[in-house]
Amino acid sequence: MNLICIGAHPDDPEVFAGGVMSLFARAGHRVLAVSLTNGDIGHHEMGGGVLARRRLEEARMAAWHGGYESRVLNHHDGELVADLALRKEVVRLIREHQADIVFTHRPNDYHPDHRYAAQAVQDAAFMVTVPQFCPDAPALRVNPIFLYLFDPFTWPAPFHADIAVPVDAVMDLKWRLLDAMASQFYEWLPWLENRIDEVPPESAGPEARRRWLEHFFGPELARPVHCCGEALREWCGPAADTVRYAEVFQVCEYGRRPDMETLKHLFACALEPHGAPSP
Repeated sequence: MNLICIGAHPDDPEVFAGGVMSLFARAGHRVLAVSLTNGDIGHHEMGGGVLARRRLEEARMAAWHGGYESRVLNHHDGELVADLALRKEVVRLIREHQADIVFTHRPNDYHPDHRYAAQAVQDAAFMVTVPQFCPDAPALRVNPIFLYLFDPFTWPAPFHADIAVPVDAVMDLKWRLLDAMASQFYEWLPWLENRIDEVPPESAGPEARRRWLEHFFGPELARPVHCCGEALREWCGPAADTVRYAEVFQVCEYGRRPDMETLKHLFACALEPHGAPSP
């Protein structure tokens, strides 16, 4: 299969779907992580082209660890607009990748870039099948399944987990994806949380920094388990009670609408490493 995760920034795919992307890549599927912006304002000390280049390299390193492809577009961070030009870019990305499954944010996420990324993907969901729209890229004959990434926001509607995949078995790898993005997880996000003074310096060694990262960001990655326990039990059975980390997704109303049997078949390669029941 061909999977594409379209995030707003060069760490969104890794945070919300890094485990699943890596599992699919390991199983031989073609996986692409896309950032619609270059991340050039996501830092408290640096910005512009210097930061954009740094984040590009971090995204490439994370993808190398995960075994998938990475692509970062050159829209300015914080300035994404869901206009016709972006819609055409997204349509071409999905068509060129021959996507079977497309992941993106929900349109009521907290960050404007997340919302407009979601809007652009929604606007592309039907157009990817229309031959005379962007005729330079052949239209897809089968509409992909569009899936929303997790968020905790409840208005106008809370996230509903249609898919729940435990990722404990690949958490060491997922932490490596985030560890590769030092500008975010050891600098920018701790600064936002007023915890920058807690971060071990590079001289403390990679193991000390990695332990700190797990302590700092572990509660955030554990939120889907606490919020979506019912879906996790439906997907994993009794094993759900022992799951610490999971990645969860909601089926978008646009695109192909699979039933539960189809979803479990599609995600079988991500479920099997965890002892979860296969379809």
